[in-house]
Amino acid sequence: MLTRRNAMALLTGLVMAGTALPAAAQTADKLKVVATFSILGDLVRNVGGDRVEVTTLVGPNGDAHVYSPSPADGRRLTEANIVFTNGLKFEGWIDRLVKSSGTKAPAVEAAKGVKALKEAAAGHDHGHAHGNSDPHAWQSIGNAKIYVANIRDALIAADQSGKAAYEANAADYLKKLDELEQEIKGLVARIPADRRKIITSHDAFRYFEDAYGIDFVAPQGVSTDAEASAKDVARIIQQIRRQNIKAVFVENVSDARLMERIAKETGARIGERVYSDALSDENGQAGTYIEMMRHNIRAFSTALSS
Repeated sequence: MLTRRNAMALLTGLVMAGTALPAAAQTADKLKVVATFSILGDLVRNVGGDRVEVTTLVGPNGDAHVYSPSPADGRRLTEANIVFTNGLKFEGWIDRLVKSSGTKAPAVEAAKGVKALKEAAAGHDHGHAHGNSDPHAWQSIGNAKIYVANIRDALIAADQSGKAAYEANAADYLKKLDELEQEIKGLVARIPADRRKIITSHDAFRYFEDAYGIDFVAPQGVSTDAEASAKDVARIIQQIRRQNIKAVFVENVSDARLMERIAKETGARIGERVYSDALSDENGQAGTYIEMMRHNIRAFSTALSS
């Protein structure tokens, strides 16, 4: 005979099961996604939202140019439903990793459809090969929007039931990118035209230059594993003196010693640390793509406007 106490216990058990099972199912049903580096991982998280579980291979403050994949990375690819890469030969190691892992997950190039800029102009050829294209396309917010669209479409293809969520997330994020771009353009407009020249530690900002009208010069080429030649350094020192460039900037993925030497020899001051190829940790100045772009333009604006 079912007593009132037993009935209440049974009802409580059913309620608890009803709340616990969907949560477990939700965790199990999440799309497993691998992104090659921290900036791309953040874009994927914003589009994927609660429906995706994102693993980033090269984490905050990590340098994807010189990264050496581990056996654990191969296992992550094997377990993934999708692998997002930047493309444009940014991750020179990714094709070997995909092949060695044996993963069946589709590899999606987030930069597909971007109008690629050619590698740095004369004087910056250090023998590293990016297929003659500059891979740092995310430094233009217009390009980041292309990344978002590619991510959205790839997630929908892998998870049709999440189509509405991915479209809504992408639309919301694109609005935030529009607002950010207006902020950047507004800050650049306030910088006197003859001051819009910046020295950075490696050539990662050419898409930013092309989009927003600030000139960037770097002693290194587009890859941080390239050694700056004595000729390049001498040329930049002369340019700083000739054009009276006020500030040099060191990135979070670069060795500061070269820029310190240039600053010492020219009298230019080293500006606030900026972020090019990697985010900061989540509690830092550039824990997300939007925070990174906002931090960089504010650092540039402060140094060039004063």
